[in-house]
Amino acid sequence: MNRRRITAFAVLLIVLLGSSFAYGQRFRGRNVPEQNDPPATEFIAARWHFGTNGLIGHMGWSHNYPSSELHLNEFVAETTRVDVEPRSYRIVELGSDDVFEYPFTYVSEPGEMELTEQEVENLREYIDRGGFILIDDFDGPVHLAQLRSQMWRAFPDRTFVPLTIDHPIFDLIFELQDLNGMAPYVPGGKLTYYGMLNDRGEIAIVACHNNDLANFWDWIDEGRYPLRPSTDAFRMGINYLIYSMTH
Repeated sequence: MNRRRITAFAVLLIVLLGSSFAYGQRFRGRNVPEQNDPPATEFIAARWHFGTNGLIGHMGWSHNYPSSELHLNEFVAETTRVDVEPRSYRIVELGSDDVFEYPFTYVSEPGEMELTEQEVENLREYIDRGGFILIDDFDGPVHLAQLRSQMWRAFPDRTFVPLTIDHPIFDLIFELQDLNGMAPYVPGGKLTYYGMLNDRGEIAIVACHNNDLANFWDWIDEGRYPLRPSTDAFRMGINYLIYSMTH
């Protein structure tokens, strides 16, 4: 890791522990996602490749991959006792049995979801087995409606409910004092965080509407966004991850 990135990560770690400096990043994507062979660590983040309707060129699922995973895993390793390495991630086909090997999943651009019947079946079974899904990077009513329609296919008896700042998931490891701090730096309308419960009454799916956590994770080593909203994105991601491992 070069000197500039080492400095950026050191500053962010200080802020995660309570400081307040300024830094930032920008968005990028990869046209040809490459599979990763992760190390045998306690935590491995899955990123689902799912059936799409072509709204975003069939590539929305891969936005910010793999830099967002690399950076988030680095901070998980630095700020928690979770056994994880930067390369503890991989692409997983939603329609395959591999989905059940990874209890934490990141989903990008659900507005492009058009799931096959096998993917719907795997999605339902994944949640019923205790899996956790973080859905991110989607804006506006059209994308939200598409997400709802696909989730309804798997869970016709469940719905998304808004999550407010007083929910314990926002104060699990790092306290989030403002859920709207990232709003000026992402497109779309009001930031809204939705949760869907499993049969045990625990949050099984979190959907970050009008937000893009992966942008902040991806570009923390580039001076584009203020540091405070960037650290909030990392705090939020770590809280979700730890919640998935403890509930």
